[in-house]
Amino acid sequence: MTMSLMDFLTVLIMVFALFMLLAGIFTAYFGSGKSRMIGVALLVIGLVVGIMWVVMGMDSVDMINVDLSSVIWNAFVYIIAAVIGALIAIGVFLLAIMKS
Repeated sequence: MTMSLMDFLTVLIMVFALFMLLAGIFTAYFGSGKSRMIGVALLVIGLVVGIMWVVMGMDSVDMINVDLSSVIWNAFVYIIAAVIGALIAIGVFLLAIMKS
C-alpha cells in the first residue's frame, strides 16, 4: 500500500517537464523579444528534463500485479505529485517572465 519515492519523483518530474513545455510554447508563440527567447529556453528545459527522466526510468516498468487499494492510494499520491510539479513549473515560468 505504500508508494515508492521513485514513483512520486517520476510523476513530479514528468508533470514539471510537461508544464515547462507548455509554458515554453505559450511564451515563444505569444511573446516578443526577450520573452520569446525565454520561451524557447523553457521549452528546451522541459524537453531535456522529460527525455532524460524517461530514458533513465525505461527499465523500471512493472504492471503485472495489481491491488485495487494500492492503485487508489497511488492515484491520490500521484495527483498530489502532479499538482506539486505543476506549481513548481508555473513558479519557474512566472519567475522567468517577471525577470524579462
